[in-house]
Amino acid sequence: MSSYISCKEKLAASPRTWLITGVAGFIGSNLLETLLKLNQRVVGLDNFATGHRYNLDEVQASVSKEQWQAFSFIEGDICDPDTCRRACTDVDYVLHQAALGSVPRSLEDPITTNRANIDGFLNMLVAARDAGVKSFTYAASSSTYGDHPGLPKVEDTIGKPLSPYAVTKYVNELYADVFSRCYGFHSIGLRYFNIFGKRQDPAGAYAAVIPKWTAAMIAGDAVYINGDGETSRDFCFIENAVQANLLAAVAEDGVKNQVYNVAVGGRTTLNELFLYLAEALKTNGIHYDQKPVYRDFRAGDVRHSQADIEKAAKLLGYGPAFTIREGILEAMPWYVGKKG
Repeated sequence: MSSYISCKEKLAASPRTWLITGVAGFIGSNLLETLLKLNQRVVGLDNFATGHRYNLDEVQASVSKEQWQAFSFIEGDICDPDTCRRACTDVDYVLHQAALGSVPRSLEDPITTNRANIDGFLNMLVAARDAGVKSFTYAASSSTYGDHPGLPKVEDTIGKPLSPYAVTKYVNELYADVFSRCYGFHSIGLRYFNIFGKRQDPAGAYAAVIPKWTAAMIAGDAVYINGDGETSRDFCFIENAVQANLLAAVAEDGVKNQVYNVAVGGRTTLNELFLYLAEALKTNGIHYDQKPVYRDFRAGDVRHSQADIEKAAKLLGYGPAFTIREGILEAMPWYVGKKG
């Protein structure tokens, strides 16, 4: 963690101006909270397609009045080039998190996913390039590995995409690379592996597995597992993702124009995850005794996913501070507190 501690100390000593797109979302709001607590100036952009105003309210309650006054919010859409240009004005670092996530959503409506994730991404690249920002860090995705069977996943070896969402995230990487080659505009893509933590929305058809299952268990409802439960993922706690974003933003040019895995480097099956959540709930006074309900595998899902994080460790100084079980224990009081 020494690189991250040093990074935060330097930022606190010399505040910068940051732009977070998707600031009202799960990852965006956690980035906002961390940066404001480091006394940074932050511009936030969101259209509330998947983000929520109450996430911003929660951040406001967690920081001082002076820190909150260093935050300015733009309600707008990355699909509008003028909005992107306005947001990038006088910004040092861009953390581009805005996107339409979810494999099932992209299968049902590929056009809308393409518009936000490709058109919006290109708008942001152009605006950031023209504004002369110091760095551009964007949310890439482990879905880019597609059907490649090798484990753990190494950045320079990918397969064919398995969903429209995966296509859009791969196109982001291609555009970022071309902007480096053609315009000398360097960026860093962070391939997130199943990020989880506070403010991850448990509601809706496209909710991620951890908040969705946790909400069901708190309510005493059934938990549904797609497939046999032996599908595995490299679940990564939100604080690890925040660390990767800050390290990437301040990284030297020599390690830019690349993508990095952001994960823990482990594998957890859905059956194991179910047990971890039940254990964490028990420590918070909630006992869930039902067995999970198994159903068909979900279209577009990969069977197993695990990251090799050596590249991020070596070049960015990334070192995940939380395992999956530690992250679940850390996040569970927040989920339990939301049950009302």
